[in-house]
Amino acid sequence: MSTVIRMPEVLAGAAEGAIQSWLVQVGQSVVVGEPLAEVETEKATVEYAAEIGGTLLKVLVGEGVSVNVGEPIAVVGEPGESADDAPGPDEDAAPGAEPVEAGTSVPAGSKPADGAAAAEPRVAPEPETAPEGESSPVAQAPVDLGGGAEASGNGSGQNASGESGSAENGSGESGSRLFASPIVRRLAKERGVDLGSLRGTGPGGRIVRADLERAPEKAAPTSAATAAPASPAAPPAPASAPAASAAPAAASAPAAPAASGAGFVEVPHTGMRRAIARRLTESKSTVPHFYLVADCRVDELLALRRSVNEASAVKISVNDFVLKAAAAAFGDVPEANATWTDTAVRRYDSVDMSVAVAIEGGLVTPVLRSVEKLSLSEVARSVADLAGRAREGKLRQNELEGGSFAVSNLGMYGVTEFSAIINPPQSAILAVGAARPEPVVQDGEIVVGTVMTVTLSADHRVLDGALAAQWLAAFVKRIEKPLSILI
Repeated sequence: MSTVIRMPEVLAGAAEGAIQSWLVQVGQSVVVGEPLAEVETEKATVEYAAEIGGTLLKVLVGEGVSVNVGEPIAVVGEPGESADDAPGPDEDAAPGAEPVEAGTSVPAGSKPADGAAAAEPRVAPEPETAPEGESSPVAQAPVDLGGGAEASGNGSGQNASGESGSAENGSGESGSRLFASPIVRRLAKERGVDLGSLRGTGPGGRIVRADLERAPEKAAPTSAATAAPASPAAPPAPASAPAASAAPAAASAPAAPAASGAGFVEVPHTGMRRAIARRLTESKSTVPHFYLVADCRVDELLALRRSVNEASAVKISVNDFVLKAAAAAFGDVPEANATWTDTAVRRYDSVDMSVAVAIEGGLVTPVLRSVEKLSLSEVARSVADLAGRAREGKLRQNELEGGSFAVSNLGMYGVTEFSAIINPPQSAILAVGAARPEPVVQDGEIVVGTVMTVTLSADHRVLDGALAAQWLAAFVKRIEKPLSILI
C-alpha cells in the first residue's frame, strides 16, 4: 500500500522547510537511507534520507516551496500502484491540486489540468510573533497546521517572527506569490530588504540568495515606541477566557522607553535566534551544569605549531591541537566519553565532538567524527570544510547530529576566560580562551610564560566532579606536552 511522506524535521527545532531539489524522480525506486530530497531550513540545507523504500509515485510539493514540518510532500509505494491509495489524512495536501513533477518549481498562478481554479502554491503560514510560553492576547479558534508544532528538547522554537509585509507573507505588491527559501526570507528580514522588490532568477522565478546579495540593504526602522513613551495598553481579554488571563498578557507587553526619551531599534527575532534562545534556556534549566577551570602552559605547543606549519601544506591552528588533545584525553579517561539518556548512561567507543562555528545571525555546531583517528592535517581540513559549508548553509543532516562533547574557542577575539553552555544531548563543552603572557613559577623562579585558560562545563548527571577533574587533568597534560598528541 502506498505511503505518504511528510516534511521531516531534518534539523533540531526546524518548524518548516523548503524542498530545494528532488534527488529522485517520479517513477524511480528509492531504498531506505537513500537521499530523497534536499531540504533547506533557516540554518542549513540538508539531504533527507528516505525512511521508507519503494517507488516514488507522486510529488506533492515543488522545488522552492516552503511547508510546515509534518505536511505531505510525496507518496511512495509499489510500481504501478495508485498514489490515491495512500492511507492517512492526505487532505493536508492542497485539495484538487495536481501532483508536481520532481525537479520542477511551482510557478505563481499555475492552474490544474482540469481547468479548475488555480491552487495556491504551498507556502507555510507565518507563525505568530508571541514569544514561546506566552499566550496571544487575541483569541483564535484551534487550527491544525499540519504538524507545524515544534518538538521540545531539541532546539525547537525556530519560527519566523511573523512580521507583516510582502517580504514575509510571500506576496508582492501585485498580490502574486513570491518564492523564497527560509534562509532567503530570514536574511531579507535582517537586512531590511523587501522581497517584493526583487526579481527572482531561480527556477520558476524563485528568489535565491544571489538575488538578495545584489539588493542594497536598508537601515532598520526606529521603533515607533520612541515617539510614544507610554506603554500601549494590553488588548482586552476575549469574553470566553477567564478574567485572570488578562494579567499575563499585560505583563508580556514591551517595556516603555525611559522618560528621557532615549531611542532604540528593535531587531525582530529570526528563527535561528529563537532556536538558540529556546535550546540554551532549556539546557540551563534542565542540565545540572558545573564548571572546572584550568590554566595550561602552551609555550611548547606554540613552538611545535610553528615547526609543523613550516612543513605542512595545511595550516594548523591552535584549535586543531585543542581538538586532538581533547580526543587524546578521552583515550586516557574513556569513562568521560558518555551522554545521558532516560534509562542509562551511554558510553562511546569513538570521539565525536562538535565545533562551534559562528555564522550570520547565530551559530551552528557541526560534528567532527572519530577525532582520535585523524591526523592534525585531517582535523584542520575537516574543520575548515565544515566551517565553510556552515557559513554557506550547506551542512548535511548527519553533520549536525550526535557527539558527546563540544569545543568553543573565543581566543581569537582576545577573550581570556568564559563558561559555555552544554549543547544537549552532549554532556560537556570546553571553553577555550586566548593564549597570553603571564608570570609563572618555574623551578622556584618567576618567569614569563604563555598561558591559556580553559573552562570545562560538565553535566553532573553523567560526570561526577572527580571524573571531570581527571579528564581535565589529562587534557592539560596533553596540551602542555603536545608531542604526545602526535605520537
